[in-house]
Amino acid sequence: MGLEGKDGLGTSSNGKDVFDDIDLETWDDEDMYSDDDADVMDMSLHDLGEASLMNFCKKASSSFFKQHGLISHQINSYNSFVREGIKRIFDNIGEITVNPGYDPSKKGEGGWRYASVRFGNVELERPMFWTGEKFHADGGKDFIKLLPRHARLQNMTYSARLKVETHLQIYTQEKVKSDKFKTGKSEYIDRTIVKDETTDVIVGRIPVMVKSDICWMSQAEKGDCEFDHGGYFIVKGAEKTFIAQEQICLKRLWISNEPFWKVAYRSEFKRRRVHVKLVENPKAENIQGGEKVISVYFSIAEVPIWILFFALGVSSDKEVVELIDCSTDDGRISNILFASIHDADEKCDGFRRGGKALEHIDHIIRESKFPPSESTAESIETNLFPSLSGNKQKARFLGYMVKCLLQAFSGRRKCDNRDDFRNKRLECASELLERELRVHMRHAEKRMVKAMQRDLYGDRDLQAIEHYLDASIVTNGLTRSFSTGAWAHPFKKTDRVSGVVANLRRTNPLQSTCDMRKTRQQVSYTGKVGDARYPHPSHWGKICFLSTPDGENCGLVKNIAATGLVSCSISKKDLSDNLVRCGMEKLVSDTCTSPSGKDKVFVDGEWEGVCADSLSFVQELRRKRRKNRISSQVEIKRDAQNSEVRIFCDAGRILRPLLVVENLKKTKLLKGDEFSFDTLLQKGIIELIGTEEEEDCRTAWGIKFLFEDKGKDPVKYTHCELDMSFLLGVSCGIIPFANHDHARRVLYQSEKHSGQAIGYSSTNPNIRVDTLSHQMYYPQRPLFRSVISDCLGKPGYPLGRNQILPKAEFFNGQNGIVAVNVHLGYNQEDSLVMNRASLERGMFRTEHTRSYKAEVDNQESSEKRRKFDDTVSFGKIQSKIGRVDNLDDDGFPYIGANLQSGDIIIGRCAESGADHSVKLKHTERGMVQKVVLSANDDGKNFAVVSLRQVRSPCLGDKFSSMHGQKGVLGYLESQENFPFTKQGIVPDIVINPHAFPSRQTPGQLLEAALGKGIACGGSLKYATPFSTLSVESITEQLHRAGFSRWGNERVYNGRTGEMIRTLIFMGPTFYQRLIHMSEDKVKFRNTGPVHPLTRQPVADRKRFGGIKFGEMERDCLIAHGASANLHERLFTLSDSSQMHVCRKCKNIANVIQRTVPGGKKIRGPYCRFCESVDEIVKISVPYGAKLLCQELFSMGISLRFETQLC
Repeated sequence: MGLEGKDGLGTSSNGKDVFDDIDLETWDDEDMYSDDDADVMDMSLHDLGEASLMNFCKKASSSFFKQHGLISHQINSYNSFVREGIKRIFDNIGEITVNPGYDPSKKGEGGWRYASVRFGNVELERPMFWTGEKFHADGGKDFIKLLPRHARLQNMTYSARLKVETHLQIYTQEKVKSDKFKTGKSEYIDRTIVKDETTDVIVGRIPVMVKSDICWMSQAEKGDCEFDHGGYFIVKGAEKTFIAQEQICLKRLWISNEPFWKVAYRSEFKRRRVHVKLVENPKAENIQGGEKVISVYFSIAEVPIWILFFALGVSSDKEVVELIDCSTDDGRISNILFASIHDADEKCDGFRRGGKALEHIDHIIRESKFPPSESTAESIETNLFPSLSGNKQKARFLGYMVKCLLQAFSGRRKCDNRDDFRNKRLECASELLERELRVHMRHAEKRMVKAMQRDLYGDRDLQAIEHYLDASIVTNGLTRSFSTGAWAHPFKKTDRVSGVVANLRRTNPLQSTCDMRKTRQQVSYTGKVGDARYPHPSHWGKICFLSTPDGENCGLVKNIAATGLVSCSISKKDLSDNLVRCGMEKLVSDTCTSPSGKDKVFVDGEWEGVCADSLSFVQELRRKRRKNRISSQVEIKRDAQNSEVRIFCDAGRILRPLLVVENLKKTKLLKGDEFSFDTLLQKGIIELIGTEEEEDCRTAWGIKFLFEDKGKDPVKYTHCELDMSFLLGVSCGIIPFANHDHARRVLYQSEKHSGQAIGYSSTNPNIRVDTLSHQMYYPQRPLFRSVISDCLGKPGYPLGRNQILPKAEFFNGQNGIVAVNVHLGYNQEDSLVMNRASLERGMFRTEHTRSYKAEVDNQESSEKRRKFDDTVSFGKIQSKIGRVDNLDDDGFPYIGANLQSGDIIIGRCAESGADHSVKLKHTERGMVQKVVLSANDDGKNFAVVSLRQVRSPCLGDKFSSMHGQKGVLGYLESQENFPFTKQGIVPDIVINPHAFPSRQTPGQLLEAALGKGIACGGSLKYATPFSTLSVESITEQLHRAGFSRWGNERVYNGRTGEMIRTLIFMGPTFYQRLIHMSEDKVKFRNTGPVHPLTRQPVADRKRFGGIKFGEMERDCLIAHGASANLHERLFTLSDSSQMHVCRKCKNIANVIQRTVPGGKKIRGPYCRFCESVDEIVKISVPYGAKLLCQELFSMGISLRFETQLC
């Protein structure tokens, strides 16, 4: 606010009172503390204590997750789309002018009629459901609430109607002569309005995100499921979610040196892109060192840079050089500038004089293939740097672009890295939906214009606008995009991209959460994409560097880190006023003032102004942000080397919370234990830091690093991490001792096993009819604890004294006593030996529910559009394809019916008696859990029958620890035969010791040792990655509990009772049962269906197909010399058949019916070539060979068969 007076304390230089110039609304001097505040600010960190600060970090993290949750980026982005994005689409459409078809035969008496359509206010209603004409006739409501559970059960799309205010104007126009001296024109076009009306039109239905602002569940006291936090869509009954797309940021200049040196000002609109580049000078012989010249590509023309400068109103060469403001001490730069001037003189002689430069550019543009309709001056005004006003400011920005190019060429500025996260933005729901909706609105607009043209002729009446604007285009288009996953391309209009929408998987809550936190980088070629797959230093704290799938998407699909927060778009109106108050000067509209000596200020890549002292400017701006005077999501970067201050307030940046070290003392001012995250932001204790701003921060890895005394020069940290485990994603951060394991094993657990573990997927399964769902009967929490699970926990349910119940649903498994031992050789190669008694007591017992669906036409809708085919309805008839003993008369089984393989589960029949029943597939069985009969919005009645099946672990089922140590159950041993300790403890699981050395997972051994200490009442419980307990602490806790320090125990042989000489490592470990079970994969068959064409067994397991015997299996049998077995496999048991061959002509002899002398007809083999039945033999061939022979014969190729008796 700059007080200028130095002589008097309270007056400025012009004698006014100092306080006259101060805006009291923005007065936020942080020196004005109370006495208590002043005492607090005098404290040191050592007075606060390390333990209290670490406790505060945990509470602050809990408040962060309580306010933002884990999927706030999805919901916030959708809310932004509803508030601003939809309005922006219709504002950009502008006025639509509909011209008549100009068919002379249809011209009316009043002349040609024209139409104009404009869109006004936009409103997205709450999700409602039309009840139908029959319900309305009975006195019911027209519309009732459509809830997410209705959409799920009825296979509908959870969507809301989009209502737009539409202005339609119909007019005629004619040329009218006027007085040129008064109006300046000899004639003008006069409009005569025929019709003018404004109506609200339903444009279509937009899918609604669950738990967003317009969703009914956002205000509901109790949700459908305790684990459900929204963030997904329901399209035709299926749950869909967006995968955030990584895109290059268009808000900043892009400096690159491949394939040539270039600085690009990029925009979504092609006409607004500007490229300043160094090109080879073909006439370089005149100037020594002038091999390169600067040219600029703008609109559709490429011109020398000097000509564009003079077209923008610059008056002299000296002024251009001052605008560029690049040191000419370097000879290379001087030579490039001289060569550029010479190049401009060569291409346009005399361009410095009155408007000749603009004429030259206009001439180049007009000679192009598709010249624009507007003039060059208008094009420069609207398309060249549209955020800047006036040609002088545009010339100044162009000079800055040239300076960046020359600095990069001379090595004083780095080129931009496309893998750096400061150059990327995440496209979430708002940007993706806006892009897709714009495509469908463009389609609807074209259809509307075409239909209106036909009715603009004189002999027709124009109908209401609803008749022309087809709402089904937007509704069906968005539904199709969600269902297929093919989304509009970011910059190619005709292309579609995949991988934008994914099905939300519901195996367990952790899998669902991680699916909604995924990001994806689209690459044109999935093979070699440079460094795109590698972790980048800018990922630190924002992107998990371990959670990525293995395979072709490795490094391209990533997960947001635990405390990663995606920014929303922030209004710039209030920001620019604050910038001026902090000391920024607005950009001047002349080219005479030299910009040297002052730092440039950029807001979202646009040059906003300059400041004299960038350090104090940035400090003041950050102070305002910590005081909540400007949004906490604004990112401020001071680039001292390039004399720039870059401020970003756009959407898609990943921010993360960090502690501000200098304000940690303010934690003493917080009243009570309960405080919100917003309070911490307003007090300045925590701030959200972006990728680029983090380069200016010196961040401590934890609270303990602030208390380390490193001699004479202690490190002055500016910020501090809340916890080191927040660098990882949610699925990685809950792995105990993850920093002790090999990275590949942590990746397996976080990306594969955690998502496949059977847990408790939903707390309200009665209102869901998932195709396949799993549920564990006795899910447990692990013995250890981690910071992430504690911070995500529920404070409402305290665990003991002042302890929070950890996030239980993210752990899906049970604690089992695990011994590391070799047991009778049954646990080789990662297999497990389990205690049969433990399984009989309910360990790892799960319930599996599979739903079967069948639909029939609605009776009312089928009457309207009566077809010739039979009407299919539900009902019980005696079926030839399966048993119907368990069906009631309505065609559905009763609740609790025990269905086996081959039973009919849903009975359907046509009026003609044809059977359309649904039969249980091979190996499927279960008890009927529920039967749902409903109808969807497509005019179909459908039924869903759910079968329940209880499964105890059996041989071949897959299990995994939390350290990527997966294995299948190899043997079930009786409890009495297992080794036991002197306390009588018998292990539940025995794993092989060979699983550890090559896999490098000592974390599992540490987990077992820590769990053993916790089970014995130990107080050390945390296994958080990067802040884990030392091995000495764990061993000491075990020793105090009366066990061996290293977890080994003396055991006795269960079979003989003898003491085993070797000590066995034993301890409780958290194990997960995965969804891969042998009952779902077992494949066997004796005889069964064959393919109708080749007569070989079909391939699918569900169709009771055969087991493939491929080339490699064939090679094995050849190596064994088992030729008879090979013949049986490939011939007898596959497609053995017989055919006839004539031994004379060696051709196929067909079996036909022919007349013999005497008039008698006989049927048998007959050679049509030899016209005889002599010497015809029957041979055995595979049916596939016979089919090939007949197909070749149809092409005119005949095969000859050499036969011999065997």
